[in-house]
Amino acid sequence: MTTIKIGQVGLGRLGKVHAQNVVNHIPNAELWAVASIVQEELDFARNVLGVRHCYDSYTDMINNDELDAVIIVSPSGFHTVQITQALEKGLHVFSEKPIGLEMRSIESVVQKIEEKQNLVFQLGFMRRFDASYQYAKELIERGELGELTSIRCYGIDPHSGLDSFIAFASNAASGGIFLDMSIHDIDLIRWFSNSEFKSVYALGNNIAAPKLSEYSELETGACLAELENEVIVYLLAGRNAMHGYHVETELIGTKGMLRIGNAPEKNLVTLYDSNGVVRPTSHHFPERFREAFINEIQTFVDAIIGNKNSVVTGIDGLKSTEVAIAMQKSFDEKKVIYL
Repeated sequence: MTTIKIGQVGLGRLGKVHAQNVVNHIPNAELWAVASIVQEELDFARNVLGVRHCYDSYTDMINNDELDAVIIVSPSGFHTVQITQALEKGLHVFSEKPIGLEMRSIESVVQKIEEKQNLVFQLGFMRRFDASYQYAKELIERGELGELTSIRCYGIDPHSGLDSFIAFASNAASGGIFLDMSIHDIDLIRWFSNSEFKSVYALGNNIAAPKLSEYSELETGACLAELENEVIVYLLAGRNAMHGYHVETELIGTKGMLRIGNAPEKNLVTLYDSNGVVRPTSHHFPERFREAFINEIQTFVDAIIGNKNSVVTGIDGLKSTEVAIAMQKSFDEKKVIYL
């Protein structure tokens, strides 16, 4: 069996998810090397995951001639540079979203991706690899909903992570709530509708976290948008869901509607007590999309081995980022932005 030797940069919360999945769930891949500037992350890779080659420099890591591919889970601002460096070294690339933060550099890296047709590039829009979303896509493609008329998306992180995000925002930039969070919903909307965004109008507030205003961040962001095929879209992103991780998508068509629920069954337990009837909910994204994260890396590895095209391309990253940036501009300028 062919084994793909992978180098990964970044071992934060999501980085650990990807690294552990490669080690434990991807039989035809090996986590051959990691890079991080955080010593604790390198210690984790070496002592817990058994990674052979640990670097404090991404450049040094990709100079390891035995590597076949890289997984990029570094801060968003590094993505375009690191993608370009890896492609120039002849490495296949899986990069977490967003593909970048600034359109000119994104356009440049997408051009580089298209030039390297012999290399697989895949972007980390993991919801496309979730069974519920895939089933919804199948129903839409079969015409079960008729013609789509409207789409509604909620993506709200749990309250338990709000303080840590405020601390993060005080030292670094997330790119804004639309680029950091809504981009997943933007990608799903493009995927489900087979249409591009035509216009966006965004609002936001920090009622739940006034401190974020000091860092030019939002706790809650909303957007009303129109697609080129006239479908109406509403998106809501936030960081303060008291009950857990809340992700919900609703599609309405001329023949019916469907909703991908916010709380897929975590287990079979239902608690009946003085609070009423309570079902456990997912409390963070690694739990909700556990299988999707595995599936997307397996798909990436299979594409390398099978010499196949990527299912989530650089163009998907460019288009979704363009919309997210337009949403932020709409909020900043208090006006409708046309794409």
